[in-house]
Amino acid sequence: MRKTFASGNMAIAEAAIAAGLKFYAGYPITPSSEIMEYLAEHLPGQGGIVMQMEDEIASINAIIGASWAGAKAMTATSGPGLSLMAEGLGLAVMSETPLVIVDVMRAGPSTGVPTKTTQADIFQVRWLTHGDYIIPSYIPWSVQEAYDLTIKAFNTAEKLRTPVILLSDAVIAHLWEPLIIYERGEVEIIERRKPTSKDNYKPYMPGDDLVPPMACFGEGYNVLVESLTHDERGYYAPTNTYHKNTVMRLMLKIVKNINYVYEQETYMINDADVLLVSYGSTARTVYATIRELRRRGVKAGMLRPKTLWPLDEERIYNSVSSRIDKVIVVENNMGKLFLDMKRIFRDRDVYSAPVVSLELPTVKEVTEAVEQWL
Repeated sequence: MRKTFASGNMAIAEAAIAAGLKFYAGYPITPSSEIMEYLAEHLPGQGGIVMQMEDEIASINAIIGASWAGAKAMTATSGPGLSLMAEGLGLAVMSETPLVIVDVMRAGPSTGVPTKTTQADIFQVRWLTHGDYIIPSYIPWSVQEAYDLTIKAFNTAEKLRTPVILLSDAVIAHLWEPLIIYERGEVEIIERRKPTSKDNYKPYMPGDDLVPPMACFGEGYNVLVESLTHDERGYYAPTNTYHKNTVMRLMLKIVKNINYVYEQETYMINDADVLLVSYGSTARTVYATIRELRRRGVKAGMLRPKTLWPLDEERIYNSVSSRIDKVIVVENNMGKLFLDMKRIFRDRDVYSAPVVSLELPTVKEVTEAVEQWL
């Protein structure tokens, strides 16, 4: 390993290389562009390929094809570009294609403020495409965590044969902090499971973990990539039974691995009376806020999900002591995760404290938003 000083975008690019990225396709969009620029300089030296595509639609389809050719694949974009990837993301879900999409959030709707931050995309990554599915999504609060969760995103994609989204934002993207970079062999890297026999191979026949082994093109197997509801062979199967079994398995393979997929951190909750829930860059300010509140005599603690979807609702609920009777959700949007926290902490008073800001919210702004509920 080596220690360096890097931005969040650089950390994501370095982590992708460490995780085994071999194909990147993307279209420049603020504030994610440095990821592609960095990879264009460094990935070819690691045996990888970087392609600038004509748009985000081409980008998502290119990395789907690259993944089926056997390469670990990734793209990076921001909210407007992610919107264009909706249909391709659905194809990746249905065809069980492992890939990573980085969404560096910026203000919206529409083109919004390209150079400023937000956390308003969290429902976009949850429900971007149509149909029933769960796409794991991770959200870092530091440069080091941007690195670590990028590797986790690749590992989750390969382990569960699924697209995975890493949610950064303009603050994390351009924040510079110390970073520890690991070499391969110093950190766990998961590879997709391959079939062991060509006899009667079916590309969508799941194992005990509900994840089918994945043969790629050129390996001598009969492989079919099908976007329609299909049977284990990949043949179109428009029946109630096959459709129900397909969508149930696509969701259950994620849910049954919730202990692997979901991560969170808690701070100062052992003696807390009030819990603040926050995530991503905003949680940096909230962490400073709970320290300020304690100086004022308010015993505040913090819960920070590192995985946004799916949430491990049982773990979230059980991680908080019964003495906490008030939960305040602080996020840089109009109050999105608040809806889930209100449902999870159903026997407590749960309040939304949105801090809608184009910059990293200040301690003063967060304190004022929280104090109205104290």
